[in-house]
Amino acid sequence: MSVITLDASSSHVLDNPAWAALTGPHAHFAERIGHAARYHQDVAPFCAVSDEGDPRAWGDLAALVGPGGTASVRGVTEAPEGWEVVGIGHGVQLVDTGLRAEPDPEAVRLGSDDVPEILDLVARTEPGPYLPRTVEMGTYLGIRHRGRLIALAGERLRPPGWTEISAVCTDPAYRGRGLATRLVRAVAAGIKERGERPFLHARADNANAIRLYESIGFTLRCRTVFSLVRQTEAVFLEETA
Repeated sequence: MSVITLDASSSHVLDNPAWAALTGPHAHFAERIGHAARYHQDVAPFCAVSDEGDPRAWGDLAALVGPGGTASVRGVTEAPEGWEVVGIGHGVQLVDTGLRAEPDPEAVRLGSDDVPEILDLVARTEPGPYLPRTVEMGTYLGIRHRGRLIALAGERLRPPGWTEISAVCTDPAYRGRGLATRLVRAVAAGIKERGERPFLHARADNANAIRLYESIGFTLRCRTVFSLVRQTEAVFLEETA
């Protein structure tokens, strides 16, 4: 599997995409205290700190989530003082290096009225977290068969200059027909039309999805971890007493 280097600098906006989105194009979805931010809890489950090595950022995140609160953060394998890691998932980040983006005549724009169907499809296919207001994060497209939603893809994180394609899923009864590829291309068409570049994440163990994304023009940029961390109430109380 080849790995792309986007630039020669020591950091990139995609190194911390949730923070870049929450302090940029998605600021209207953000709850923020100092160097920590999170999406409204019915929009997306992601939290972010400006610098995972800065104790001040973790103090701000503790204030944001409260004693015993949890946060889903990227790139953290060891919890700082006052936190514990309660779950880790390994993933990959891929970026568009040759994707053919094109609208799809059968793709329909999904909105708030479609959320029950979206949540049902997501529950059956498990493409990743999806909440009642996730549909507001960007354009979500679906394909229907006899009125029933059978495939989905849309826009999630929006760091400046980039948009993440997410929630790519197909009803098991309709897989193998290229619906996911068509929707990825269609979502990408909208992203590129406004001058941005698509990227996406996938589970590191989802070899089939990674092969599909690489075959249509995505290239691996990096491997990463997504961790669920919990604020330790005792330490929080000591610090604020």
